[in-house]
Amino acid sequence: MRRFYNFSQSVINFFWRILFFLTLFFALTSPNIILGDNPTFGTSTTLLTTGLVIGIVAILVMNYAYPRVHAWLVNILVTEQIRTGLVLLGLVLIGQIIFIYFVHPVSGFDAGMLHYAAVNVTHVQEVGVTSYYSLNQNNMPIMLFMHWLVTLTGQTSWMFFDYVTLVFVDLSAVLNLLIVMLVQRRALGTAMYLHAAWLAVFPSIIMPYTDAWGLPLVSFYLLCYFIMRRATVHPLIRAVAANGFGISVMLTYFMKPSSIIPVIAIAIIELLNLLINHRRVTLEAAFIAFAMLLFIGRSGFETYRYVDHKVESQTYIQLDKSRAIPAIHFMAMGIYGQGGYSEKQAIMMAVLPTAKQKSDYSIKMFKKRLKKLGPLGYLEFLVKKQRNNTADGTFGWLKEGNFFRENQKPNNNGIANKLKNFIYLYGRHIADFRFAAQLWWIALLLMIGLGFGPRRDVIQILRLAMVGGFMFLLLFEGGRSRYIIQYLPCLLLLATFSYERVVINVKRLAGVYERKLDAAIAADEREQSE
Repeated sequence: MRRFYNFSQSVINFFWRILFFLTLFFALTSPNIILGDNPTFGTSTTLLTTGLVIGIVAILVMNYAYPRVHAWLVNILVTEQIRTGLVLLGLVLIGQIIFIYFVHPVSGFDAGMLHYAAVNVTHVQEVGVTSYYSLNQNNMPIMLFMHWLVTLTGQTSWMFFDYVTLVFVDLSAVLNLLIVMLVQRRALGTAMYLHAAWLAVFPSIIMPYTDAWGLPLVSFYLLCYFIMRRATVHPLIRAVAANGFGISVMLTYFMKPSSIIPVIAIAIIELLNLLINHRRVTLEAAFIAFAMLLFIGRSGFETYRYVDHKVESQTYIQLDKSRAIPAIHFMAMGIYGQGGYSEKQAIMMAVLPTAKQKSDYSIKMFKKRLKKLGPLGYLEFLVKKQRNNTADGTFGWLKEGNFFRENQKPNNNGIANKLKNFIYLYGRHIADFRFAAQLWWIALLLMIGLGFGPRRDVIQILRLAMVGGFMFLLLFEGGRSRYIIQYLPCLLLLATFSYERVVINVKRLAGVYERKLDAAIAADEREQSE
């Protein structure tokens, strides 16, 4: 058993190292991080980015050269890190609210269709609407939920749904911080800094779609899991967490099925641990574990039955369920071009009338492309697709077709236009936004990459979750890093829990470098004296 356990952990680490360090390499070489003129996008950073870089360098130099500055920074950023983190999070929240108030453009692609169908009761039977949802029945749960919000509040504006998205995104951050408090409380300050930086460069709060709306569900079931696995927590609270886990996993499945991959990672790591620890499991612990599994199963089953009934029995939109797109279609799309959306194949899904014809066509296209690529060509394609899936720190911002329905070239008059210049395709500061977002993304990935050291279950779970997420996006539709948003809770927690090892490893590497430098200087001095 021990041999199988060690082999399994080695396999996880093998795939993690390959996939993660490809991600890190491609993030470091992304065109988003180019200063000045950017030939890839035809844009250029402004004095804002120059000032940001100079400011960072100046702080680092003063921290190293001036003891008083160093002491002040240590006091603010380390000693008082909780207060500083709260202030930063508060400032970011104020900035988010102001941002949405002035910038809330209507989007195209799937997000626009969700909003259109949810608020336009008189138009839901239009051919375009019924055709879209007959094909993309996976979007029915979120659309019905949006329509329920419209009925409940009477609000139909895009700005209202942007504020709902803001609540969901920030709720995910709060739940992540609760996880840190539970698992590794001393890392709470670090978590606050990471989350404040993330939220400051995350404009997807103005994009009400499953990417952002699924975040709190992922964070919540992770929180429930960490409560369940903590033996010092009262059994009653662990039972409540088990019910919450089952409910949130099922809701996640309906919101965005691929977001339950971390659940699979949890199950695998727990089973591996059981293989080598089964003899040490007490009768009481076994009973509690069995009871929690019953709670999870029961709550998950009831949630699935309730939501499925609501979706299946809805009369809001008349669907032709035989036209639903099969899963193999997304595998077929994921092997063409950049590994993302294929308009040609999407049109064929709309044209072909039966499920069998859709599946047969998708299988045919998949086999045809696989044969054309060959083994080495497919491997090369996967490496490039990993870059497309993960390198972009803006998470595919502006890369969907018809991203915004209004003019993408704002002027500089008024607060709204000044803000739009940072996130619109032809905005004056779009390169500044890309640079800042990419800088945060690289910093996050470097923290994870430098956090190597002793193996911990919590780290292995999060790594395996990301391995599963990476592989899913390599096999199915991907092609842009928007799909990585759903796994941000795992990445943010992984960076937080890795931070202490980062400090240890950096100090160790710096010590080795200093010893080598001293040895080289001593050798030079001996040569000169001779």
